[in-house]
Amino acid sequence: MKTIAYQTIVDQVARLCIEANYYLGKDVQDAFQKGWENENSPTGKDIFQQLIENARIAADEQMPMCQDCGVAVVFLEIGQDLSVTGGGLTDAVTQGVIQGYADGYLRKSMCDPFTRQNTGTNAPAIIHTEIVPGDHLKITVAPKGGGSENMSAIAMLPPSAGVEGLKKFIIDRIDQAGSNPCPPILVGVGIGGNFEYCALLAKKALLRKIGAPSPLPQIAELEKDLLSDINKLGIGPAGLGGRITALNVAVEYHPCHIASFPVALNINCHAARHQTVIL
Repeated sequence: MKTIAYQTIVDQVARLCIEANYYLGKDVQDAFQKGWENENSPTGKDIFQQLIENARIAADEQMPMCQDCGVAVVFLEIGQDLSVTGGGLTDAVTQGVIQGYADGYLRKSMCDPFTRQNTGTNAPAIIHTEIVPGDHLKITVAPKGGGSENMSAIAMLPPSAGVEGLKKFIIDRIDQAGSNPCPPILVGVGIGGNFEYCALLAKKALLRKIGAPSPLPQIAELEKDLLSDINKLGIGPAGLGGRITALNVAVEYHPCHIASFPVALNINCHAARHQTVIL
């Protein structure tokens, strides 16, 4: 059985927290460039240029690309033949978040829901685990800002709503959101499962590389249709009008109960941050 030391996990999570906030993925930066080329609004083109420059400054000067350094959402893929030594896995992830947000001078945003008292550490993290064959540990840290998360939604639609009802729910919600989620946005959609699982599917959909379609042809077509319809809304970069409201739509799908049609929408701002390591 393979073993990984507690401190190794702490150090890696801390590093991922920092790097996710400093460095945008190449797919996101390429999407900014493509957006700049395709946007017909002069204001929108200027905003895309500012996003490109902001990403460059953040990387060059090693500072957060956004003042909202987000909730630390952590996805763990845990091999069933793996053992963590020297402490608990959840404790290691939590300590890594605390260390990373301190060492990286990242804003700490976690607070008590009622008193609004800040925890002062950005802990606890939101941790999702999956047990898989093998002896590896895959860690993905995806900081999630509050503005875009607030515009996300879930609906338990009647099965009769069908694809058109699903599209209407998503398009209406994005239209209502307007400039609040800091467009250009990335759109994650979860379909099926049940109430909580479709929300998780929508969150996981945001981890997919921009431009990588679903392997299921009918879902890939739905992604294409949704992206087109969203960009017809005219919200545009920063909500100031234009052709490009969304950079990408990714849909994750799962079978559901015969009486249900769960749909979740998770919106990400243009600062689509996530970093991964496999130990």
